[in-house]
Amino acid sequence: MLRWKLGVVLCLAARVWAGEADSLARAIRENSFDHQECYRVRDLELAVEDIKIYLTDGHLIFSRPVAGRPIAAVFVADVEGGDAEVILLPPDRAERRSLASYIHSPNLDEHFRTGMFLFTGGAYEAILAQLPSNPANRRAPELGAVLDEQFTPLLRNMSASYQTRLVLDLVNRVSGDRGIFAALLDSAKLGTFDVVYDPLRAEPIIAGQMTSRDNRLFLDTWTSFQPRSMRNQPGPGGPDLALSNYRIESAIGADLELRATTRVTVRPSHSGLRAVDFDISPLMAVTAATVDGRPAEVLQRESPRGNAARGGNEMFVVAPAEPLQAGRDYEFVFEHRGRVVFDTGDRVLFVTARGNWYPVHGLQFATYDLTFRHPKDLDLVAPGDWQDTRTEGDSRVTHFRVRSAIRFAGFNLGNYARARVERGGYVVEVCANRALERDVKPTQNLLMRDPAAAQSSRRVGAIVVEPIPLPPPNPLDRLHEIAAGVASALEFMAARFGPPALDHLTVSPIPGTFGQGFPGLIYLSTLSYLRTGPGSSSGLTQDQALFFQQVMQAHETAHQWWGNRVTTGSYRDDWLMEALANYSALLYLEKTRGPHAVETLLDGYRSELLAKGESGQSVESAGPITMGTRLDSSQAPGAWRSITYGKGTWIVHMLRHYLGDQRFYAMLSEVLKRYDHREMSTEDFRRVVARFTPPRSDDADLETFFDTWVYSTGIPTLKMSYSVKGKAPALRLVGTITETGVEGDFAALVPVEIRLGGGQVATQWVRCGSDPAEFNVSLKQPPVRVTLDPDRAVLRR
Repeated sequence: MLRWKLGVVLCLAARVWAGEADSLARAIRENSFDHQECYRVRDLELAVEDIKIYLTDGHLIFSRPVAGRPIAAVFVADVEGGDAEVILLPPDRAERRSLASYIHSPNLDEHFRTGMFLFTGGAYEAILAQLPSNPANRRAPELGAVLDEQFTPLLRNMSASYQTRLVLDLVNRVSGDRGIFAALLDSAKLGTFDVVYDPLRAEPIIAGQMTSRDNRLFLDTWTSFQPRSMRNQPGPGGPDLALSNYRIESAIGADLELRATTRVTVRPSHSGLRAVDFDISPLMAVTAATVDGRPAEVLQRESPRGNAARGGNEMFVVAPAEPLQAGRDYEFVFEHRGRVVFDTGDRVLFVTARGNWYPVHGLQFATYDLTFRHPKDLDLVAPGDWQDTRTEGDSRVTHFRVRSAIRFAGFNLGNYARARVERGGYVVEVCANRALERDVKPTQNLLMRDPAAAQSSRRVGAIVVEPIPLPPPNPLDRLHEIAAGVASALEFMAARFGPPALDHLTVSPIPGTFGQGFPGLIYLSTLSYLRTGPGSSSGLTQDQALFFQQVMQAHETAHQWWGNRVTTGSYRDDWLMEALANYSALLYLEKTRGPHAVETLLDGYRSELLAKGESGQSVESAGPITMGTRLDSSQAPGAWRSITYGKGTWIVHMLRHYLGDQRFYAMLSEVLKRYDHREMSTEDFRRVVARFTPPRSDDADLETFFDTWVYSTGIPTLKMSYSVKGKAPALRLVGTITETGVEGDFAALVPVEIRLGGGQVATQWVRCGSDPAEFNVSLKQPPVRVTLDPDRAVLRR
């Protein structure tokens, strides 16, 4: 997305030779406005799919042509009564609520005084065709020079953010609705905001704003959706470029700079492509490319706003010598380099670009052959089967081969000690840094001594508390414990889910407080390696130790299935992989530490979700879980994590209790069977789960459950009252459950447990709503106890 005031935009180019793409990029960078194409306009309309723009009264000037046609225009309501308006109506309740949370209206209907438009489709022709229809529309070249001088710096600044994307369209000669359209609008009420149509996005229409908070840049997406022409239509059968068979040769120098040559097989889905796009880390520069051995042009431009819209990746364009043909396999070869490995001190290294250090085009399953040359005092790990290692001078060359298709390949390196465990036909190898991360400061212990023996100590009542230094934490302390724990979790999950993504799993440390589970390679926080308890100086609390040493390693192990065997294709569905991985970790924790540990974690997740933000609203109310990374906004910076991991875990937990353990585990097996090496959507998941609902279920298709918990927000307060009527053996248990604190259409399905004499237990599921929900159960004997949701199977206050 774009914002009005960008400041200085750095433009770094990487190209093999000055071809068409480079010439177009230069023309875009140096573009200005055409004095002769300035008009006094009234009542112009521009419709780009669902985006409606009305230029009521003002001046409009087009840019000078690029590739034979203008690609930009500016409208200014600089006359008396001047005005313009944009209208965008989100198609569903979730998107309307999202928009309203930012602009306090469910629809975007905003007047603006100034707007800049970038386009490669039919916007220019559409506007030009309307000019003769109104006699008030006329050329105004006398104002052209003024508007050119005023807005050309802004044009160049904004175009820099879209430069690569514009070049892609211009080289491919797109037209009509296949071109990009970006409106950058300035209104008195909302400030500068953006409305964009980009047909290359899965959701082409997006409106939002870039803003900063606490020295962090946020891309606040107000609303994002498919245009009317795409709704209820079958999606594309596959990617426009199918990538397979990666072969990457990399060299990491003594200064830790990475240089690599990536070879990959590319098959286009349609013919005539003159340019194609790839993604890579902004820290990597693509310096050269060939297609089937012939030099290809490369264009890569730094764009902070563009990178934010692409999840931190940087787009670059490759223009082959000849247009690509559908169904034919091409070998693309890329030369790229950059600094993606950093020394945090004492050879404790941090790999910052773990899944995008080489060119990708979406996340696709492919095989990998990986060769790394690196300093010989460092160990290097990567996914797949180790082939060989040899020493050449000051370097070591390590070779891996991944024969099973995976979606991405990471690597890690450091001065490691290793532990290896073989269990159940799988190999787990854990690496640990030999040195302590510098940011991990040893704490001091408090030694209580006799008051008479401590004259200079601080006195607290009758006890003297004297701080004494403890030895620094040892990053090798838990090496063998981690290996045994990961092997145990892997064996537990394989017994229930089937084989993992790869049969060799390497665990390696990464500085920080996070972990990642890549296929065959886990990055585990360095804090997970530190021992806790009496005499420890790690500084970890009991809850932190539970998270770093139990939950995290099991969670990342579970990603060998959820995210690496079963995958998702949209940010709206990514919550599934995190929720299923996290609940798999809780299942393992339940086995190893008992139900209480799971209850403690679930209680913690609920507390996070109910916590109040700066607005006074709960964190959970930031938006439905299907908003994905859009929840990470300037309004609620921590909401994405709490909702994705916390509420997502609760959703799976509720499904488990509703299905029962036998059906629940059968459901997970069916998910893996159906979507092995395939993408699964939230609706796909619902349909699979619905096959395992109990007989005579009140919500057999689970549409109410998903509408309530997945596609909406809310955590209810539930209260129950009941009475027993009649005489045995013709008793009736009559009760009501009241649901408050949520919207009227919130419909939680809640269990009522009825305990009878002789140890008999019956469970009645009750659907709640805006009105008190009644239940009526026939009994032959009086109940011993009637309890609302005794096992905390429902997320509630």
